[in-house]
Amino acid sequence: MRADRLVQLTLLLQTRPKMTAGELARELQVSERTIHRDLDSLSGAGVPVYATRGAAGGVALLEGWRTQLTGFTRAELHALAAVAAPGALEDLGLTSAMRSGLMKLAAALPALQKPALEYARQRLHVDASSWFPEREPVPHLATLRDAVWQDRRVSLTYRDFEGTPSRKVVDPYALVIKADRWYLVASTGEAEPRVYRGSRVDGARLRPETFTRPERFDLPSFWKRWCARFAEKRAQFEVTLRLTPEGREAIRKVRPPAEGARLDAAPRAPDGSTTVVVDFERESIAFAQLCDVATGFEVLAPAPLRAKLLRLATGILDAHETPASMRIPEPKQ
Repeated sequence: MRADRLVQLTLLLQTRPKMTAGELARELQVSERTIHRDLDSLSGAGVPVYATRGAAGGVALLEGWRTQLTGFTRAELHALAAVAAPGALEDLGLTSAMRSGLMKLAAALPALQKPALEYARQRLHVDASSWFPEREPVPHLATLRDAVWQDRRVSLTYRDFEGTPSRKVVDPYALVIKADRWYLVASTGEAEPRVYRGSRVDGARLRPETFTRPERFDLPSFWKRWCARFAEKRAQFEVTLRLTPEGREAIRKVRPPAEGARLDAAPRAPDGSTTVVVDFERESIAFAQLCDVATGFEVLAPAPLRAKLLRLATGILDAHETPASMRIPEPKQ
């Protein structure tokens, strides 16, 4: 285990110009004390690693030095064999580049490891495509990709959740795909970058000027913090529902899997019904999802949503009421 960590530590320092002990510790999920011990071990083994102090200090390898490690563990070979061409690469036009890169990597493997890679490739395949067309269209993704790659400013036309448009000039730092949804991480000159949903970008135009990315900006760290804040501050719209057993299963199908435990834990009444509180985030989401469920539930609160569903149900019944001229008369007793 320690030998694997020393290899990872060496490769990290080789691929990044300079990292602090704290950054290395977070990356390898160990303490800073362990990192310092590992650095001493690398130095003792002849790896030219050095540390500098100060605000701009950190740990680095001697410039120009490269490790000659070329072998892969069996688990690493299995992971490489499972790499597919997910929708993100297709959106960015990089599917063929992924295939050719994997072919080059396979060709560069030592002869003894090539059979192991083929063995794994024939036993594990990852298909990242969906049976259903659920991906959001991002018409300006190509422009955003070019802007991110070239560090070019962008004139952005953006539509928020309520549909209100705005125009701004942003410095696009990165693109992120999360569960088939594209997001743009960009700065507007504020202290912290902002996140924009790709499908809500109604216009994007490359500007001639470039920008300088902050040296300390780290995309994985920023995204982790942003997701945590989003989960804490996201909108809430709690609905109290009385569910029949059939309604409980129907609700489970339209809600995230994580809510299944709450549905299962709700106490059951003698008739088998349960009363639960579900956070739909917004009234519009609650209304749409409950319309999909259709039966097996009763909204106990809030009252405005209950009234809205009652108006919809009454309107549907009125529109579909059978005219008197078409009714079949009931048999006489």
